[in-house]
Amino acid sequence: MMTTRRLRRKAACALALATVGVTAAACSSSTSSSGTTSTSTSASASTSAQAGSGAIKKGLLVYFIPKDTQNPYEVIADTGGEKALAALGGKVVVSSGTVDTAAAQIPSIQAAIQAHANAIVIAGNDPSALCPSLNQASKAGIKIVSFDSDVTCGTSPNHLFINQANTEQIGESEVSLLASEIGGKGQIAILSAAASATNQNAWIVYMKQELTKYPNMKLVSTVYGNDDPATSLQVLQGLLSAYPNLRGIISPTTVGIAAAAQYLDTHKSMLSHLTLTGLGLPSLMRKYVEDGTVAKFELWDPGNLGYLAGYAAASLASGLASLTPGSTFTAGTLGSYTVLAPTPGVGPSVVLGPPTVFDKANINNYHF
Repeated sequence: MMTTRRLRRKAACALALATVGVTAAACSSSTSSSGTTSTSTSASASTSAQAGSGAIKKGLLVYFIPKDTQNPYEVIADTGGEKALAALGGKVVVSSGTVDTAAAQIPSIQAAIQAHANAIVIAGNDPSALCPSLNQASKAGIKIVSFDSDVTCGTSPNHLFINQANTEQIGESEVSLLASEIGGKGQIAILSAAASATNQNAWIVYMKQELTKYPNMKLVSTVYGNDDPATSLQVLQGLLSAYPNLRGIISPTTVGIAAAAQYLDTHKSMLSHLTLTGLGLPSLMRKYVEDGTVAKFELWDPGNLGYLAGYAAASLASGLASLTPGSTFTAGTLGSYTVLAPTPGVGPSVVLGPPTVFDKANINNYHF
């Protein structure tokens, strides 16, 4: 079992590796895709903690299962969950694999079942492959919450999705942000994460819809870096070779945009005709914004996303929240949230809030 301190070291290593564009897996103490686990507990829990009009149960055990344990974004989100459960007198176990596959996450779901966890919070690496295991967990009495990347399990099991921002808004804003920088003209491409990633694919659907408003912008290719710096760099180089007249790249993944920015930072002649934007961490992108490699990108606070998911999981496990549209629960310092009605492809959900656009004027105000 990995200690929290060791997880922090892995996070720091992953941050550094993402910046120089080498594989984050090199940070791992193991080269396999087997799961790694860390535990966080509350140092001094009160007898109960309030949420809404009732009290959160004391001593809850919540398994956070990120896409992998080495992605800096995921580490920040999981830390937010740890903060929430610590405030509520509960315990978080962070457990997942070192690669972004459903197969690497299934052992962590089974571990949660064996540990008699009260809730699972998971960022799905596949929309459906995780459903049988999650349904097994639900039948064992474990509440299921997805965050960041949803699972599409229907009612097997029922679950609450904590959406980082409105899905349609993310897809539309990514395209409009790039269009404003390149004058709405030219060939563009998308550097995504895994081809099976639910959130990435949903955003890309709305990107394509938004592109119909820009008839002079043409999407020529979508490539997949699997949220791995080395793979992202490799597919980026292939993309630039295949499309030498490319005007813009959207990378809606924090690992992908950092890898692309690092490459363009050392090939600045390309910046005369090529623009990069996407979803990135200010901590990874600050250098590239300050030196002009990237003008603008956007994101939400992943720590708040994990914090909200932690409160949602604890509230569901305590009977203080439900999947009923219009029902509400309180998420600590973030305030009250309302459960939204299901929409096509998405069950009951809660939206954290709109993303923030980062540029030279504001990036030094953010430190995640």
